[in-house]
Amino acid sequence: MNTKYDIGIIGGTGDAGCGLAVRLAKAGHVVTIGSREEQKAKQVENNIIANYNGLKTRGATNQEAATCPIVIVATPWDATIATLRPLKDELKDKTVVSMVNSVIMENKEMHSVIPSSGSMAFEIANLLKSDTVTGAFHHLPAKQLLKLETQLDQDVVIFGDSDQAVEQTLELTNSIKNLKGVYVGSIKLSFAVEAFTSVLVSASIRHKGHASIKLTGIKPK
Repeated sequence: MNTKYDIGIIGGTGDAGCGLAVRLAKAGHVVTIGSREEQKAKQVENNIIANYNGLKTRGATNQEAATCPIVIVATPWDATIATLRPLKDELKDKTVVSMVNSVIMENKEMHSVIPSSGSMAFEIANLLKSDTVTGAFHHLPAKQLLKLETQLDQDVVIFGDSDQAVEQTLELTNSIKNLKGVYVGSIKLSFAVEAFTSVLVSASIRHKGHASIKLTGIKPK
């Protein structure tokens, strides 16, 4: 698929958001990295240019990132709703991809936290009153995303209710070299997908590696 998208990443200055921004920009998409502090986003923009052979992204406010046709949410889970609430008019009815995991570290293990709606994707969808919220990229190791020399050879589990939003999310995922998007079903699966992040992170810590997902025995469309 050769479609190139204009993508905003809300909370894009953390390792996960920044790493995904680098990968998407490398794939040819136009990427705006959003932050509560525009100067911080500009610094990330400059760092990407300096460290990735001139690769270009744009640092901006979260408000500006929210105006892009496709928006990825990469905020810390406990700040997500507060961050999105003032942006809900800009985000309503567009493809909003949540990669947010509600997890905490306890005794060298990552544990899941159940939000009041059951998942962070549901929290976002309820706030926006929209069926165009999808989920993806939950299980990608942030530090590895930042290293373009590292091949990510793994599957990305995708859920959502809107056919168009799911298709765009699949296209974004598959545009990143060596990633394969696998649509698993509706947003009702979001809790299971988000919660499994704690298993992968805990396995990575225990075995000193980077656990990832490969789904076998199926033929994803």
